[in-house]
Amino acid sequence: MKCFKRVWPWALVALGWMMPCRAGGQSLMTAGQVDVFMGVDFHYRDIYYNKVYEVLINLTPGVKWDMGRGWLVSAQALVPVVNDYGDRYKRIRMNHAVLSKEMCTKDHRWLLKVSGGLFSQERYGLDLKGMLVVSDWMALEAQAGLTGLCSMMAGWEASTPGKLTGLAGADFYLKPWNTELRLRGGKYVFDDLGGEVEVMRHFRHCTVGLYGTWNDRTQYNGGFKVVMMLPPYSRTRRKVNLRPASNFRLTYNVEAEQYANKMYT
Repeated sequence: MKCFKRVWPWALVALGWMMPCRAGGQSLMTAGQVDVFMGVDFHYRDIYYNKVYEVLINLTPGVKWDMGRGWLVSAQALVPVVNDYGDRYKRIRMNHAVLSKEMCTKDHRWLLKVSGGLFSQERYGLDLKGMLVVSDWMALEAQAGLTGLCSMMAGWEASTPGKLTGLAGADFYLKPWNTELRLRGGKYVFDDLGGEVEVMRHFRHCTVGLYGTWNDRTQYNGGFKVVMMLPPYSRTRRKVNLRPASNFRLTYNVEAEQYANKMYT
């Protein structure tokens, strides 16, 4: 399992996993620690003939508290500073506020995360994520959620949680090339059915990937992703930590499609 534990911390960070059970040592927080951080959320699109580029830039102040025994509280706001996307994006609002419980077996082969609260994509409710480490080159993953609409973008909009979403797939690690192949599919947030394939090459402080998608509404799409860790790469950990964002993520979407193959985080 050594090579799996060596590469999967990077893969789990790239995929949004943070497991305090510390398989492979990917979690930086310990029980009782609080992180207060600030990042930048940057969007741009080129879809109108009369305007070359439209830009949306938000500051993303947030806080994360590891309560111990796998319990984690996190919250993040969006503060617009540049907005060409219209009135719906001009308000200061919460991006997410989540309480989660993370668990794993003693051999770190089964990992489970249960979350409740406000998620991205203007969803709130309950979510369940699971991963099974099959071998040092293969893992299976699944995610299911029951959510409703909760939007603060244009006043207050909310609905009863009644939307079921679910994804399942597999990850394959090609050790000689330090490359990961990821496959998944299911029902997404906007009720489209589809699937994704992604190839990611892991470097020491950076991951670069290509992806392709299909769904029953907009058919085919694709693009590339870059996830880059930001220095300093080692930090002194205190009870309360003030820090910038730990990584930079760029996703390029060929079709500029906003509502296909989307899942909340």
